Amino acid sequence: MQETKTFETNKKIALLSVQFVLFVAIVTIAPMIKQQFIVGPLVNATLFISAATLGTAGAIMIGLIPSVISLSTGLLPAVLAPVIPFIMISNAILVLVFAGLKKRNFFLGVVSASVLKYLFLYATSSVVISLILKKEVAKQVVLMMSWPQLVTALIGGVIAYSFLRVLRHKTAYED
Repeated sequence: MQETKTFETNKKIALLSVQFVLFVAIVTIAPMIKQQFIVGPLVNATLFISAATLGTAGAIMIGLIPSVISLSTGLLPAVLAPVIPFIMISNAILVLVFAGLKKRNFFLGVVSASVLKYLFLYATSSVVISLILKKEVAKQVVLMMSWPQLVTALIGGVIAYSFLRVLRHKTAYED
């Protein structure tokens, strides 16, 4: 009996490890696409799915990766490197809020997390960017950190819901 429990525990740990590596691969590769309306939903969907399947800590760790990759691939201009910690925090906000609300209502979690991520990122990037860039350039960059963040997070939530629903249905079917 003990061997069965150990095997099941090891199998679960192995599955979670594989999922973690897969999600890390997605958020590492996605920024190389260099299109905000493709990268954003992919990364946000991965964060939502990670929070739902791996838990809060794993999802937060995954959320630290995309901004560094975005900077290194040129999606995020080098002059915006000071914004990276705020992007990381905004991803953590997304994960924490979603994780706290998803059991109550999945879409309440998605919408609340998306709005709070957007508000935090817009507010902090507006201040930081206005301090480091000329006014004309700052407006364009702040725009990139404004409503597109909300839209891409919401789209990511819809993608995550669809993916998790298919996964749940497939898993139930196989059992």
